[in-house]
Amino acid sequence: MFTDATLLITGGTGSFGNAVLRRFLDSPLREIRIFSRDEKKQDDMRKRYGSAKLKFYIGDVRDPRSVQAAMRGVDFCFHAAALKQVPSCEFHPMEAVRTNVLGTENVLEAAIAAGVSRVVCLSTDKAVYPINAMGISKALMEKVMVATSRNLEGTGTVICGTRYGNVMASRGSVIPLFVEQVLAGRPITITDPAMTRFMMTLEDAVELVMYAFEHGGNGDIFVQKAPAATVRTLAQAIVELLERPDHEVREIGTRHGEKLYEALLSREEMACAEDLGGYYRVPPDGRDLNYAKFVEQGEQRISHAEDYNSHNTQRLDVQGMKQLLMKLEFMCRIARGEPAQFED
Repeated sequence: MFTDATLLITGGTGSFGNAVLRRFLDSPLREIRIFSRDEKKQDDMRKRYGSAKLKFYIGDVRDPRSVQAAMRGVDFCFHAAALKQVPSCEFHPMEAVRTNVLGTENVLEAAIAAGVSRVVCLSTDKAVYPINAMGISKALMEKVMVATSRNLEGTGTVICGTRYGNVMASRGSVIPLFVEQVLAGRPITITDPAMTRFMMTLEDAVELVMYAFEHGGNGDIFVQKAPAATVRTLAQAIVELLERPDHEVREIGTRHGEKLYEALLSREEMACAEDLGGYYRVPPDGRDLNYAKFVEQGEQRISHAEDYNSHNTQRLDVQGMKQLLMKLEFMCRIARGEPAQFED
């Protein structure tokens, strides 16, 4: 499928884009296009990988023209561009709308116009029961994805999505912050020690996107089953791995827009989700607005199934969290006594 094909990654200078490159730079892909608005990070990537297969496009998903220019001749697209920080989106909600919602519309319209074969949109657990601007904008992004996919029969384009939780050690995540605080001799600052979050590695995130890429139909959303841990467990695992068991941990209180736990699937989604072993598939609602014609198929009722959240999934203890942390390359380097180098 990848032989002599062109892949576009929006927001490609981020952690996900770098993880994709590490996996696919030596694949049969003819060209990998990195689309982002950060010329410094593009230049860093150009020097780091030194591959003629890589092509860089400066632009912003908010600008349809720059998206259209990058999309010409593309076979596949991973749409990862987004505003992801919960507190900053709380203070600038319209910026989240412009990037996460309108930007997604621009990407999907450009992909359809260019005849792109498959598009995978990356979403977040914060889109389920959203209480913050970032989650609300991502929930709307998913609705845009599903609505756009309704009219693609016969076009040759498939648009589907993924949804995942906390990606460990990705840009802006809490794990590099905790490690930096310990190495600098500052207290670890945690919000609520009982707060739980799903835990996934970057490689898990790439695997989820590839599973959606290979198996997704129009409007499908895929979720990977993942363990979770409390913030207290995560902090304890880090100080033990860094051999600072008595390091100070300071509670600072919940930040703007934070939840005690996150859900990857709502109750309503769990009622119709297909269990695929390591993944769930949530199919789109195939009905239209003429509800009367669906009566013969039976009434649509809201199920009382339990949602899938970070409180009721597999819970990691400190030892399990340490084992998961040691899957991270930068944690392995620190354990070997090498300088800390964090993901972009």
